[in-house]
Amino acid sequence: DARAAREPRTMSDADAIERDVLAAIARDGVADTMSASARHGVDHQAVVGVVKRLTAANMVVARAIERSRTTLTAEGERCVDEGSPEARAFACVPEEGIELDAFRTRAGPGAADVGFKQAMQRNWLAMVKGATPRVERRVETIEDDVREALRALRGGETVDAKTLETLTKKRKLAKEERWKEYELTKGAEFALERKVLPADLTKEMMNEGSWRGQAFKAYNLVPGAGAQPASGHVHPLLKVRQAFREIFFSLGFSEMPTNNFVESGFWNFDTLIQPQQHPARDAHDTFFMKTPATMNFAPEDYVERVRKMHETGGNGSIGHQYAWKRAEADKNILRTHTTAVSARMLYDIAQTGFKPARMFSIDRVFRNEAVDRTHLAEFHQVEGVICDKDLTLGDLIGVLYQFFERLGMTQLRFKPAFNPYTEPSMEIFAFHPMLDKWVEVGNSGMFRPEMLEPMGLPED
Repeated sequence: DARAAREPRTMSDADAIERDVLAAIARDGVADTMSASARHGVDHQAVVGVVKRLTAANMVVARAIERSRTTLTAEGERCVDEGSPEARAFACVPEEGIELDAFRTRAGPGAADVGFKQAMQRNWLAMVKGATPRVERRVETIEDDVREALRALRGGETVDAKTLETLTKKRKLAKEERWKEYELTKGAEFALERKVLPADLTKEMMNEGSWRGQAFKAYNLVPGAGAQPASGHVHPLLKVRQAFREIFFSLGFSEMPTNNFVESGFWNFDTLIQPQQHPARDAHDTFFMKTPATMNFAPEDYVERVRKMHETGGNGSIGHQYAWKRAEADKNILRTHTTAVSARMLYDIAQTGFKPARMFSIDRVFRNEAVDRTHLAEFHQVEGVICDKDLTLGDLIGVLYQFFERLGMTQLRFKPAFNPYTEPSMEIFAFHPMLDKWVEVGNSGMFRPEMLEPMGLPED
């Protein structure tokens, strides 16, 4: 086997191979690496290394040729010489049968386990259970087709695909070897001898002046050399977040600031007309801060209007009819939704002079939930708010269709729902073609007048 030959011992060996390959191309117009390997008695990869030097110098053109062959493993060679494991196992069983222990001793490793199993599968042998288990023949003679197939492969013949797959992949008695040979022809800079160009400008060249007219080795720059190496990847969650942001921007929305993870209960719950006895405000659902435990920078006149709306209502509403407590509103919590940010922004719009606005936020919120494979104590909420006059439920549905269509969800359904701070409220469902069912994808609604009036927004 030429590919199993020795490596070139010295650089002069490699140079001799190089000169031989160039002479063969000059003489015959073409050469191949396998022939050069055989002529010099060296490993084929050694010739390939020489060819790479010549192609880098643009002296030859190399065309790759895929080669493959099937060879026998050590166990496959043993099968050709001594028979397959199942045949050896069969030969260890006399016509009258044999006790199982004696069979294992006579057959030895390989034939006693793999061979016995294969022989039973082929219905050559059978084990008779009893006080003393025995192995008996079920046929008088056998044909060792595995041995014959392996013998054919060793002789360079072909076998059918099913047999070959069994021998190579299942029984590991043969293996397929693949390699590349190269056909060589003249390149643009072909010559009978490769001229070694200096790679560096030396002090001696400068002193002697020999650098003038001297050709130097070209810099071997890989594609993209000098570019910043890859050093990480964008997290999948950030990719999804950016996709949402681009959709909102395309619909004319601006992003709200969401950098305050800690909110007072006032902005998180009370401004949204969520009663202080609501289950969501319980410690089982909300994270309360220990230090500082309380803080509320809301304007006092706004706090007073919110208190009155909770206790007695206004503008046709009777409120929640309970004694609202300032201490409860001042408690610091980790925000449970980004709607607290929306409330702040709507209040600012009311104070600076009403003007239509489209706003969105995407950020983390926190819930005091048991952590399992489908729940975490924090998650990201995507929220959009449209502030304008004479808005209707039809306007909301239209915007939802525009938003989800850009996410690839074209079939939507809406179901009436309850939210403390929106009325009417709707759950949003989209049809999932792969799951072949409707899946809930969001919640929506129109902010209640009880929430907007204390802020100072117009009634319409």
